[in-house]
Amino acid sequence: MDKKRILVTQSSMPPFDEYINEIKTLWDTHILTNMGEKHKELEKKLEKYLNVPYISLMVNGHMALEMALQAMGLKGEVITTPFTFASTTHAITRNGLVPVFCDINPDDYTIDTEKIESLITDKTVAIVPVHVYGNVCRVEEIEKIAKKYGLKVIYDAAHAFGERYKEIGIGNYGDASIFSFHATKVFNTIEGGAVAFKNEEMWLDLYRLKNFGIRGPERVDYIGANAKMNEFQAAMGLCNLRHLDGEIEKRKKVYEKYMEKLSDCQGIKVSYIQKDVKPNYAYFPIVIEEKEFGATRNEVAMALEKENIYARKYFYPLTNSYDCYKQYNMENTPIALHISKRVLTLPMYADLALEDVEKICNIIIQQKGGK
Repeated sequence: MDKKRILVTQSSMPPFDEYINEIKTLWDTHILTNMGEKHKELEKKLEKYLNVPYISLMVNGHMALEMALQAMGLKGEVITTPFTFASTTHAITRNGLVPVFCDINPDDYTIDTEKIESLITDKTVAIVPVHVYGNVCRVEEIEKIAKKYGLKVIYDAAHAFGERYKEIGIGNYGDASIFSFHATKVFNTIEGGAVAFKNEEMWLDLYRLKNFGIRGPERVDYIGANAKMNEFQAAMGLCNLRHLDGEIEKRKKVYEKYMEKLSDCQGIKVSYIQKDVKPNYAYFPIVIEEKEFGATRNEVAMALEKENIYARKYFYPLTNSYDCYKQYNMENTPIALHISKRVLTLPMYADLALEDVEKICNIIIQQKGGK
């Protein structure tokens, strides 16, 4: 008999009948897109859940970031981190902006705020920090730097949905924050994303950008794209939002089991919950230091895969080492490079059985010392 496959993540889904009931009305209205009732309802509910002034839903998280940057009309250099998914850097460059890579700090893998100022030039227009694995950036320090130099701040909060820092919804920091509702995320709309922002004027810019610049039946006053979330996506979001707190509570139990088994294992660095952060338990990354542990990250990943367990080298490689960004020098981000060669994100999802977590941890521990 084939072994059960345990993937790095598994999409959260509502009961089948609940989703079918949610989409029934679409057969009555035949309105499947163009900001229909499901779309409007989900926007309002997300504004409340995330405790943010405004939300603009998008077809996916990548377009949310592209549209947010574009809505600000930026031209020049943007300081960001290479320790992220390809989308972050692509969204910057696809807007004609130049990414300037800042190293990360070794504690929580977010952008190193002590190195940002040295990268600022007269061409710098914005900072795009990334909340990594649900670890929150040092938002107060970033705000001080941004105010000092008159820079925009757009957070990539794809990993931080629903989190709070000092009791404030994470989407309230910076000029805007983008969220991903991809199927692999804590909260999903199958595919999807959103921009959270404070400035009401930005709502119109984002609306025009995601809807071809259309303002009325005979009026197009903006060069827009097509980045609308459809009604089937919004319906999935409405269902998943009802169950989200319960799903996060299940994820917490998985996190606690991993911590119980791995936090004292020499040569393995785990991520602890940050002070003042209400976490969402989105990921469980470990960093494996070969000299202390006795085996490499790749060897541990292979040992897990032999047992049909699929962890992920996330994030590896760094975006500033991609072929399409080969003009950028990795020597400026040595900590990010070090972590990228050693990090492994372990399976993490609400329905992951605790006995499977034990099995995963036991396989990892068995590799200690090259065994």
